[in-house]
Amino acid sequence: MGIRRVITGHDGSGKAIVISDKEASNIVRPEHRPGVAIHNLWRIDSTPANVYGEEDTTTETIGLLPPENGCVFRIIEFPPEKGWIENIDDSAAKTAWASIGAEHVRDTSGKPPHPLMHRTETVDFALCLEGQIHMVLDDSEVLIKKGDVVIQRGTNHAWSNRTDTVCKMMFVLIDGTFEN
Repeated sequence: MGIRRVITGHDGSGKAIVISDKEASNIVRPEHRPGVAIHNLWRIDSTPANVYGEEDTTTETIGLLPPENGCVFRIIEFPPEKGWIENIDDSAAKTAWASIGAEHVRDTSGKPPHPLMHRTETVDFALCLEGQIHMVLDDSEVLIKKGDVVIQRGTNHAWSNRTDTVCKMMFVLIDGTFEN
């Protein structure tokens, strides 16, 4: 799936212009997650964001988490997990998270309800763009369908696509804290 990314900016006199109009190119395909594609669309390194900052913030590798005091905007394609999820053990889950720089986020509590359970120190805004997916929590699940929004607030969770079609989700991850 190609994602067209239009970026605006300013010319020398301050007028609004399009500085880029092309397919997003920062795509991560995590190890041990067949068919998953993470399209990194934008990264903000700090807030308040500098509106006159970099013209492309996705030229470098972007891991799962946003930078400190920053955020990441992405679209993730989740293919059906039938046929491969049964083969994910603790070692494979560890490798999968490590491949996107996030080994420390995985659930190590023993026997989580999904092998890719994880918890990030972020507030995440999620929107289901296409398909459906189960949001798995510690003791419950919620079916998320096209048009549904999730506000994920640092909770232990996993995304489980139990259908026969790809689910596309949009995410904005904002750096957070677990402090009260």
